[in-house]
Parts: sequence; structure tokens; C-alpha cells
Amino acid sequence: VQLQASGGGLVQAGGSLRLSCAAASGRTFRAMGWFRQAPGQEREFVASIKLNGGHTFYGDSVKGRFTISRDNAKATAYLQMNSLKPEDTAVYYCAAGAGIILSQMRNPNAYDFWGQGTLVTVSS
Repeated sequence: VQLQASGGGLVQAGGSLRLSCAAASGRTFRAMGWFRQAPGQEREFVASIKLNGGHTFYGDSVKGRFTISRDNAKATAYLQMNSLKPEDTAVYYCAAGAGIILSQMRNPNAYDFWGQGTLVTVSS
């Protein structure tokens, strides 16, 4: 399954970006998530969403600034990022999981498929 992430780029602090993650096959998954990894740091959970959109989860560092959503008809998940900070600079990866349960939504090891990553750079 190929996940195509897009929407990264360079933005000034305080700005916004919207990332997209599309499943090339058109398949929908029980859960989709976003993770990020900055140079020299471990992969960090950003946000995740269940199939029906009724459950969303956010990492503490992005709560109130980022919003995850999905369009199942398009097999696409989105990450709206507002009030961006320089510390949000990272490669953002989308992921999809077929059999994830709620307690696993923040765990990268629970996801089955990963996109190639898209770079977000926030300048101060």
C-alpha cells in the first residue's frame, strides 16, 4: 500500500500549512496518523484519527494548534497546522493502520503502512 504525503514546505513562525496523506489504492484504514522526526531526535507522535473521525488524538506539543481530519471518500487524511513554531521543524510521516485499537493510536509500531515523509521547516 502506498501512502503519498504532501504539503510540506518552508513557513515563517506563526504561519500555517496543511499536510495531506493519500492512499494510492483508495483503500481506507481503521486509523491514520501523523508522526514527525527532527534531526537527531526520535520519531514523535503528532496526531491520529479513527476511521469514522469520532476519535482523534494529539501529542501534547501540538494540542490546540494542529487538527487532524480525514476524507474517507478520497482515502485521504489531513493535518492542518496553525501557529507553527520553529520547534515544529521536522520530517512529517503519515501512517495507516488496519487493525489498530484505541489504546494503540499513539504507538508508531501499531501502524502497518508509512508514507515517504514531507519536510516542514519553520523559520523564526
